[in-house]
Amino acid sequence: MKRTYQPNKRKQAKKHGFFARKESKILNNRRRKGRKVLCK
Repeated sequence: MKRTYQPNKRKQAKKHGFFARKESKILNNRRRKGRKVLCK
């Protein structure tokens, strides 16, 4: 039987990575706040 979580780095990055965040307003909000780290 397969486990529920089948990690896939590419799929993860596409959903939650830097470029995914760049598309939305999230990064700009964090920049405006003066975050040291914009995203992991």
